[in-house]
Amino acid sequence: MAAHVLLSVSLAITGCSSQLYSALPVRDAAYAIMPPIDKATAPDQYLITPGDIVSLAVFGEPELTLEKLPVDDAGFIQVPLIGPVAVAKLTPAQASTLIATKLGARYLRNPGVTLNVVEQTGQVVTVEGQVLKAGSYPIDGQTTLLGAIALAQSPTRIAKLNEVVVFRTINNQRMAARFDLARIRAGRDPDPQILGGDVVVVGFSQAKSIYRDVLTAAPLFNVFTRF
Repeated sequence: MAAHVLLSVSLAITGCSSQLYSALPVRDAAYAIMPPIDKATAPDQYLITPGDIVSLAVFGEPELTLEKLPVDDAGFIQVPLIGPVAVAKLTPAQASTLIATKLGARYLRNPGVTLNVVEQTGQVVTVEGQVLKAGSYPIDGQTTLLGAIALAQSPTRIAKLNEVVVFRTINNQRMAARFDLARIRAGRDPDPQILGGDVVVVGFSQAKSIYRDVLTAAPLFNVFTRF
């Protein structure tokens, strides 16, 4: 009786979980939110973070062109002529515009400024759910979903590979999309890009879990004699 009740509760939970996952964008709709690596526009959307290294180029002004500028813990870089500039939480394009405005206000006429991130630090992805080593891992701009799962030492045996959900904040809104890891591994679906701040959750297969528990308990209770 107790086993029957437990199984019924498990199935009920599984049903609720399936309904939740089924409401998430999949396939084309998922890739529209989180594109594959070859179609991603992450460099323009990337937000500068303390610890990053940026390069600065000012057209026609070689003394203002610097290959490596560290972003300090407070989110500032030191720019010749204008001093500290707060660039953390700005995109490279926004930081370029800010520096151009400051230089143009007092020193240069219509300066052409280009700022690029040459080294990213402090960017992490969190991998949770049915993976062997859940946690937060540093990534770079070329990390994909398969790469993020590999950082967590791959899915467990009871992972539900067609229910891998990626959560991402886009324009201050929390978004989520569901991907099929088995199809991605087989090359049938593209591998989406993973950005810093993303949370990857690998689904749980209730059926596999019950089967595993039965097999584990079988020798103890002598439920089955052979397979």
